[in-house]
Amino acid sequence: METEVSNQYYLESAPIKKAIAHLSIPMMIGMSVGTIYNVINAYFIGLLHNTSMLTAITLGLPIFTVLMAFGNMLGVGGGTFITRLAGQKDTEKGKKVAGYTFYGSIIVGILIALIAMLAIDPITRILGADAATLDFTKAYALTLFAGGFAIVLNFALEQLVRSEGASKESMYGIFISTALSLIFDPLFILVLKWHVAGAALAMVLANVGSAIYYVYFLETKSEHLRGFLKHFKISVRDQLEVYKIGVSELLQFSFVIVSTLLLNNFAIQYGENVVAGFGVALRIVQVPEFLSMGLFLGLIPLFAFNFASQNMARLKSTIKHAFAYIGGIAFVFVGLVFLFRGTILHFFSNDPSVLSMGTYILVAMLISALFNGFTGLFMSIFQATGQGIPTNIMAITQGVLFIPMIIVLHSVFGLHGVIWSMTITEVITSLMGVILFMIFSKKLKGTGGDGKGVVEVASV
Repeated sequence: METEVSNQYYLESAPIKKAIAHLSIPMMIGMSVGTIYNVINAYFIGLLHNTSMLTAITLGLPIFTVLMAFGNMLGVGGGTFITRLAGQKDTEKGKKVAGYTFYGSIIVGILIALIAMLAIDPITRILGADAATLDFTKAYALTLFAGGFAIVLNFALEQLVRSEGASKESMYGIFISTALSLIFDPLFILVLKWHVAGAALAMVLANVGSAIYYVYFLETKSEHLRGFLKHFKISVRDQLEVYKIGVSELLQFSFVIVSTLLLNNFAIQYGENVVAGFGVALRIVQVPEFLSMGLFLGLIPLFAFNFASQNMARLKSTIKHAFAYIGGIAFVFVGLVFLFRGTILHFFSNDPSVLSMGTYILVAMLISALFNGFTGLFMSIFQATGQGIPTNIMAITQGVLFIPMIIVLHSVFGLHGVIWSMTITEVITSLMGVILFMIFSKKLKGTGGDGKGVVEVASV
């Protein structure tokens, strides 16, 4: 019970810097370890010195993104709603929302698997696989979809754990999945020779492990959500409250999937080394991006709780500190990754063409990462405070803008246009976030400091 009381204290009344440290540092550590988790597959596949396999798991990245998107749709929508309910002292409804999120995640995961199995051939082609990578990509996709329910469930449960400020427990779950990956990846890929299918299976089992831990914590240790498994149904109005915010996650990740597919299909025109270069660069740039993500994801419960309890002074102070820390992380760590980019790239490939292309792509992505943290922070603030319209505007802008951007830049500048299209899109989206945040800030000021008017609008 001591830990549970501590979590409530950090959300409600702890000094801001102390609260941020408690909520975000475990998340930053967890996300950093999660970055390692995301590169483990690529590392062990890379040891096989087969560019087609490395390309196949890069082409398969959108599948993981799809599963994560649905998990986050239910998890972020349900989790932020649960935190706002806690701020309003309505924990009983919070349990019902948690139960709905849990069972909904399993059902969604199974439905995705069934649909994917029936359409695996067109899906593989849409992913951008060519003759050399078709079989590897199909094997990876089939395995990942078959166990996809575990990935959907894991991401949804992680958001529920975070909803009451249990950032350490969220971190522990990430540690579990990473440790399991380190065990299963070499076993399945190198020892049993299952190659890309082994990489996908290792990912599925790693998510099963962390999901089991999250269920254990929520059902036995959580202050607000113990007993959530016995709940399944919630009212239509409460479902709308979940999806009002959750859909923004689905939209955002859906556009990420479309963007990745476009990127893969344009990049494959220039050879496997370009696709592999993108895959390696994407994984490396996740280091600074995931640190920033750990910060703002850790703070979502703090934003939501104080917004719901109408403690606007504490909310504004938290936002100011968050902006300062995001800026520091972006410039320091992007700088470090840039300085050591050559050394880092050698961990993933010895192919000179992949290394050369990966270095160039990495520079463009690091510039994008400078703005990515602020974009994520804006989204987190809007999600936490139940601002459905600005949340969805940002999600749609980021995706819709990229499609014409990559098409136009590719037609004008060729490969250079493909590489820089993501960076330009990220900069514009971040500027859109600034505008929407200024509008939101005016709403807060217009409430006279108590936030009552905005809270009422958010709960509609």
